[in-house]
Amino acid sequence: MGVQEIGQTGSGSEHRAVMQRLLNDLRALGLMLDRGMFETGITRVGAEQELAFVDASWRPAMVGPEVLRAIDDPRVTAEIGRFNLEFNCTPREFTGGCLRDLHRELEELMGSASRAAAEHDAIPVLTGILPTLQPEHLTLESITPKPRYFALNDRVTALRHGRYDLRIRGTDALDFTHDNIMVEALNTSIQIHYQVEPAHFAAAFNVAQLVTGPLLAACANSPVLFGKRLWHENRIAIFEQIVDTTGDVPAEREMLKRVRFGEGWCERGVLELYKSDVARFRSIFGADLDEDPLAMVGRGEAPKLAALAAHNSTLYRWNRPCYGITGGKPHLRIENRYLPAGPTIVDEVAATAVWLGLMRRLPFVLTDLRERMPFESARANFVNAARQGLDAQMHWLDGRSVSARSLILTELLPHARAGLLEAGIDDADIGHYLGVMHDRVDSGQNGAKWMLDSVAHMRGRGTRAERLATLTAATSTRQRSGAPVHEWPIAELHEAGTWELHFARVGQYMTTDLFTVRPDELIDLAASIMDWRRVRHVPVEDEQHRLVGLVSYRCLLKLIADPKRRAQDEIAVSDIMNTQPLTVSPDTPTLEAIDLMKAHGASCLPVVSGGKLVGLVSEHDYMRIAGRLLEDQLRAGSDGRGTPGNNPG
Repeated sequence: MGVQEIGQTGSGSEHRAVMQRLLNDLRALGLMLDRGMFETGITRVGAEQELAFVDASWRPAMVGPEVLRAIDDPRVTAEIGRFNLEFNCTPREFTGGCLRDLHRELEELMGSASRAAAEHDAIPVLTGILPTLQPEHLTLESITPKPRYFALNDRVTALRHGRYDLRIRGTDALDFTHDNIMVEALNTSIQIHYQVEPAHFAAAFNVAQLVTGPLLAACANSPVLFGKRLWHENRIAIFEQIVDTTGDVPAEREMLKRVRFGEGWCERGVLELYKSDVARFRSIFGADLDEDPLAMVGRGEAPKLAALAAHNSTLYRWNRPCYGITGGKPHLRIENRYLPAGPTIVDEVAATAVWLGLMRRLPFVLTDLRERMPFESARANFVNAARQGLDAQMHWLDGRSVSARSLILTELLPHARAGLLEAGIDDADIGHYLGVMHDRVDSGQNGAKWMLDSVAHMRGRGTRAERLATLTAATSTRQRSGAPVHEWPIAELHEAGTWELHFARVGQYMTTDLFTVRPDELIDLAASIMDWRRVRHVPVEDEQHRLVGLVSYRCLLKLIADPKRRAQDEIAVSDIMNTQPLTVSPDTPTLEAIDLMKAHGASCLPVVSGGKLVGLVSEHDYMRIAGRLLEDQLRAGSDGRGTPGNNPG
């Protein structure tokens, strides 16, 4: 669908015209519901699969647009990041062999992406958040060159006053501020669609909300962001914070976010949800399709409801109502938006099987759901699952508290099996896919647990960049094997390839655990830090973490050599620091950084990104690299492949 951007102020005649089209769409939808125009008697399912591309060093590969052109398949579309793509799988009737057909189609599309990416020395990977993604990959140069994405960035960034603040607390803590919407590109998902008859919509939507927590717990696959161990499913925290446009809200005021779980059980049906969204959120985009939906309904035709669809596309309920048309007949769907991509296609289809089975079964079993469980409990389950994965505790029906693992194994999987049988899914497929989910939950190893255990296993070995590359490489290797995640062995450091790949750029090996001082600190503090930590440089930063200077061992020697200054009391850091130190960015090539240090006689380089201090590289780092190179040369000589003396490197 084409869209046009509403003026930056979101006011005036342009906004009123968009709102009028939106209200007309709502009235037309109400008429269609009253007149029974919606398709019934058939249930279709579908899926949207997002993926990421990596290069030979397992870092994001900006090849999405090129791969899209090479594949030339209408089922493949762009995503906001140049390192992503999306597959739109063929809608199919929910019966028979639809699960294995979905599995087969996903494998076919992954094969096409793999072949096209290989022409650009890249590989597609299914993962909730690519471990090697770093802030330097989230610039506007990495956005897919489509007007819609730039318009979305302009509009949302203006609503957020130019700041995207991300705060997540887990085993580690993340405080991150960005200046554009590309933070959204961190997330990679699989979205599942389930067609629902209007009469059953409220009950089905409530079941979708009910099972979100336990299903997310089983499927968590995004526990590492920028090298930090945070929530088991960081995508939830990222998306809810990044697409929030509420601004500064008084403490007494309740304001909903564009990304949200919901605010209560659905009572009447889909129109209730759409009306709530239109009442609460202003339009970001308007549709460019010119139609008279009320006149079309009057003629018995199904309008596209383009204004409503455009509005709905900028609201991100984790279970989202959708309107569509198939063969000229309108239908309603519920879109499951919270599941991460990966770890494998079989894991994804297993999760799809469980969700579809529950959606088929539970609306007709839990007819008194709203009386048996507060909505706040379902929302709390969702947050607990995102934070703790399979370790989460669930608030359940009739005031019970039960572990996510026990709930899935003893209650939800039997219901899912019954639902799949009622839908006529082939017995062999039911056994296969539910068996995968059973074994994953029983073992306690989903994607998040495998990643966290792998990180713990590699602790203290290699650089952070090597460990993150290893997570990505091991994910890719095991993914291609086809084995579900509960069978995956822990990642080993050597899996990311030769060490040289991880020292090509400064950001891959820079020291990020920094000891810094402020300009107004005593110089004695900087000297003490050098002594305690056995370092020769202390960066100086302000309260916004902007680099303002550098204190070096050489600065201290000059101070000691100057008796007049040495005699002064309370010498401040700012009195002797170098106020214009040489700096590099995380993306600076290693050889360029070494040349810069040699040319200026510098023994360290602060690393700055977005004007802020993010790391430090020193002569010690390059001695370490040289040492590893020498070890390789000696090893090559002892293996008979050459000797250090005749190796030109």
